[in-house]
Parts: sequence; C-alpha cells; structure tokens
Amino acid sequence: MLLTKSLGNRVFYVAKTGCDKNDGSKANPFLTIQMAAEVARPGDTVTVHAGEYREWVKPRWGGISNRKRITYQAAEGEKVVIKGSEIVKDWEQVEGSVYKAVVPNTVFGDFNPFATVIFGDWFLDPNPADRFVHYGDVYLNGKSFYEAESLDAVKNPKKREFGFNPFWTKKPEPILEPEQTVYQWFAEVDDANTAIYANFHGFDPNNELVEISVRKSVFYPETMGKHFITVRGFELCQATGVYAPPSGDQPGLIGPHWSKGWVIEDNRIYDCKCSGVSLGKEATTGDNLCTRTQRKPGYQYQMESVFRALELGWNKENVGSHVVRRNEIYDCGQNGIVGHLGCAFSEIYENHIYNIAVKHEYYGYEIGGIKFHAPIDTVIRNNNFHNCTMGVWLDWQVQGTRISNNLFYNNDRDLFIEVTHGPHTVDNNILGSAYSLDNIAQGGAYINNLVCGTMRREPVLDRSTPYHLPHSTTPLGTAVVYGGDDRWFQNIFVGVDKIYTEQSKSGTDYYDGSPASLEEYIQRVIDAGNSDIEKFRPILDPVYINHNAYLKGAKAYDKEETKFISAVDPGFKVVKENGQTFVELSIEKGVLDLETRIVETADLEDVRIVEAAFENPDGSPIVFDVDYTGAKRTEVTVNVGPFAGLVEGKNKIKVWG
Repeated sequence: MLLTKSLGNRVFYVAKTGCDKNDGSKANPFLTIQMAAEVARPGDTVTVHAGEYREWVKPRWGGISNRKRITYQAAEGEKVVIKGSEIVKDWEQVEGSVYKAVVPNTVFGDFNPFATVIFGDWFLDPNPADRFVHYGDVYLNGKSFYEAESLDAVKNPKKREFGFNPFWTKKPEPILEPEQTVYQWFAEVDDANTAIYANFHGFDPNNELVEISVRKSVFYPETMGKHFITVRGFELCQATGVYAPPSGDQPGLIGPHWSKGWVIEDNRIYDCKCSGVSLGKEATTGDNLCTRTQRKPGYQYQMESVFRALELGWNKENVGSHVVRRNEIYDCGQNGIVGHLGCAFSEIYENHIYNIAVKHEYYGYEIGGIKFHAPIDTVIRNNNFHNCTMGVWLDWQVQGTRISNNLFYNNDRDLFIEVTHGPHTVDNNILGSAYSLDNIAQGGAYINNLVCGTMRREPVLDRSTPYHLPHSTTPLGTAVVYGGDDRWFQNIFVGVDKIYTEQSKSGTDYYDGSPASLEEYIQRVIDAGNSDIEKFRPILDPVYINHNAYLKGAKAYDKEETKFISAVDPGFKVVKENGQTFVELSIEKGVLDLETRIVETADLEDVRIVEAAFENPDGSPIVFDVDYTGAKRTEVTVNVGPFAGLVEGKNKIKVWG
C-alpha cells in the first residue's frame, strides 16, 4: 500500500519538445508516450501534448481498480495523433507516375507487413493461387492505396474488379478511371530491404506526405493482464492489426490484450488494415490452428479455445468489463471493434462506426462494424452504424447481450446473430438497410424496433455451441440451433422491393407453423413418442409474436392475434442535414390505434434451452420504458416501433448528431 500511495496520483507529460531523459514533469516532458508508459503506475495520468507520435505504445503497468486506473489522455483542446506508419522520402521515378522507394527491413523490426500475407481461419483469399494480399499499405496525404498483384499492374492500372464476398447484397461496381483513380502499390522484399513501387497519378511523392504502415498496433500491451487503463482523446491510425478470427490471436490497432476494465473513449480510430479496436482473445488459447495444420475444423478449434480460456481465467473477475464510448471508428478493413471472449461484460455505446470492410481488398467471415463472439452480458447501445459490409455480427454465446437504441442504415447487412441460444435482447433499434437481419439463432427478444429490410432465419443442426449459467462464463452445456424460441412484440416492419435470399422474408411469416406457446411445443414433443434428440429436431420451436405493425406488404406470422397490416409505403428514409441525421416516415392512424403496452421481463417467456430470463447484467428485470430518443414511455405515449409519441402523417425525428 505504501508503494502504491507513493507512486500514484502523479501526472506525467509528453511533448514533441521533450526528451526521454527528462523526468516527465510539465516543465520537462518526455518525448515519447512509451517512456511515460514505462513509469506510470496505478492512479497516474499521462497527458500528451499536440503532435504526431509514430510509435506502438505498450503499457508496462496497469491499474488495480476503477479508482486506481492509469489514464492516457490528449491534452485538452490539442490534436494528438499516434500513428503506426513511418514517412518515406527519396522516391525514385521509374516511369511516368510510378516511383520506387527502398526501405531497410530494420524499420519493421520482427514484423514486415509488406512481406507477410494475410491469412487465418475463415479468411477467404480472393486470389488463392497468387496470395498477394499483404498487411502493408501506402498512404498519400492520408489516402490509402490498393495492393497490386504485380509491378506491371502498378504501371498499367486497370479497372479494379471485386471478387466474391458472401455478405454483399450486390457486388460493388469496379473502380473506374479517371473518375476514381486506382492508386496501387507493389513490394519486392529481400533479406535486407523492401522495395515499394507505387503509382501516384501525377503527384510527386517527394513533394507530398507519403507514409507506409509499419506497426501492428499503436496502443496495445505486449503482455496480458494490464488492467484498468483509460485511453482518451487521441487520433489512432495507420496500423495493420492482423486478421482476427475467433480461433486466432486478435491484436487490433488498440486494445487491452486479455485484460480487464479498459475505457477507450472520445478517440478517432481509423485506417487499420484489419481491426480498429480489439477486445479479443490471445494466442495461447489457439492461433489459427485449422489454417496452420488442417487437422480439425475451425469450429472445433474455436470450441477448444472457449475451454482453454476458462483454464486461463476467463471470468468476470479477470477479463472483460471494458467500456468503448463516443469514438469515431472508420476505414478499417475487417472490423471496427472485434472480440472473442474478452468482450464479455462490456459496454459499447455512442460510437460512430462506418466504412468498415468496404475497401474489399480481402474477404472473410469475421467482419463487421462490430464482430463479437461470446459477448456475455455485453450492452451495445446508442451507436451509429452505416456504410459497412456488416453492421453488427454477434456469434456464439450471445447470452445476456442487449442490442439497444442503435441506428443502422446503408449497410450491406445491418445485424447478424448466429448459432446462439439466448436470452439476447434487440430493442428500440432502427434497422434501416435493405437487408436488416440474419437470425441464425434462437432465444431472442425483439421489442419496439423499426425493421425496414428483409430478414433471414435458418436452423443450424450441425453445429452445437455452448451456453452458460446466467451472468457467468461457467458453461452449462452445448446445443444446436433449432431456429425459433423468439419473441417479437410491438415492432414496425416495412416491406421491401427485393428479397435477397431464398430464405429471406419481410415480416414474421417465416415462423408460420410454429407453436405459439411452450405448452403447445411440449405437447408436440409428447405426441412424437419415446425417443431422444432425434424427435426434437423436426419440431419447430415455440414463438411469441404479437402487437406488430406490417407496412408496405410485410407479412405476419399466421398465429399473431393482434396486428396492423397495410400495403401503404411509409416512405422511410434517412436524411442528413447540417451534421445531424434524421429519420422520416409517414404513419397511418391504424398504426397508432394498435393495442400496445410497456413491455418488461415478466412479459417474456424464459428461453427454452438455457432456461434463463431476459434480464439486465445485474440480474434485475428489464423494463422497456424508454424509447430510441431517450423519451420516457407512458401508457399514453407507448406505441409500436422505437419512437414514443408518433403522430399520424409525416414524422421527422433526429436520430444522430
């Protein structure tokens, strides 16, 4: 205690005018953030003054509690940028707009992104014969280039075609010239040097800012267990990360590296080749062993990683409970925020996440504005996801998770929930894209949402995934997904002009034939006779669906008793004005007349497999009495959809900004 007291509550300063031989005082600041990270102890604050810091900050120490955390912050009102790149000068003209620079490999240390191909479990290499997709990148005045497959392609750029991606609702148009010039690079690496060729299309790189990616991360501990760290107010950019499936190591541009209690707030996080923020697992629980060995499926290695993590201390006392809030996260190749296991018990809110996985240099199944596995008791609320290949993708052990009051629009797909058993809650969201939901799960409660696109629902009878004791990482069992056991109350569904897959529907009619109560389900099980698991597989799970509005031709579940159905188009659209975002839609009187109430935990049947209730992470009941805007619902103002107090006719509601 004496040591902690004597070292804590100090403030260290970092400035571009400083020196790492200084004492870090305000009068004599350090030059690098890393130097401050070597000496900061629980309770200390590191204040960084304006400038660009090209370094990978690896905190040596963590805090010991929320009251004794280590805080890294940008000085108030000052722009502080931490970059994973280095400036490259002395470019030699090869021909035309193509230039060459030679970089000593010593610049990269033990990781040369221009020599390392992207790979990993569930990675879909667009060119498996060539395997030319590397972690490196080149930036011209902050603009990210594309990698070319050869030097000839750099010299003779053509329209860039995009390969296969399973999550596109439509294939992107090729990049055209001259409207959209193809900026490309190609690298040749030997034992001593990396030669980088780039086409600058009329720019002289010796007169411009040209940077190349060098580091995996800019703020990420080298070792695990650096708890209770706050990172606030920075710009963090131009790192590579690595491809981050749930069965692999998951370093990001910034992240806690299997620690507890980080707060990442009020930052701009952008230009990462893979994942911006990582709340994920680490390498000792498995690192892409399917791709490396081909001995077992990735599914099997992922299952093993869950149990290995338990041996490593995966529980609420040791890992997770992070807060990621009020950040602007964009231009990341794989994920805005990624995490397996280490994301449990966290809060993700008020972030603006966009342009994720839209560069299409490589493809894989582990993508999204957020891609989480095992986000037990994690809350994702009040975020803005747009222009992403996938908005939010939650996979495995989505138990106690709440997705609330989020804005989704202009994504290829908004929300994907996969192979999990609930209870998970999706409430008061605006799912505004043409493809709203992949529901490859069971045990969800969908309350007061606005759903403007198609939805896909499928069982998964060949993959059994874990479920847990409530509010715990302790496994209770594993189960397949029968598909169903969902609750849909007081949502607005808007029909669409195009159905994207054979399994997709606009509305809830894809539950037709399902029992409308647990009692009816159990009777069907009894009627199937005496056998074990085989009799359960063909029996549809119960569903609980009532008091929804179906507009523009959206269709209702065949046993829904109270509903409103209309062919009228409400004219939903998202509008941006003066830095703010609005939703516009017209509401018929029949929507407002639909019988509604304030829904709460007591109205929601416990999920069948886990036998657990829809609760807050602390075990208290959920009462859905606040709408998307934060307005309190009353018995008078409650209506279907995410907005209390809708009016007949045109509604224009601010939803962001």
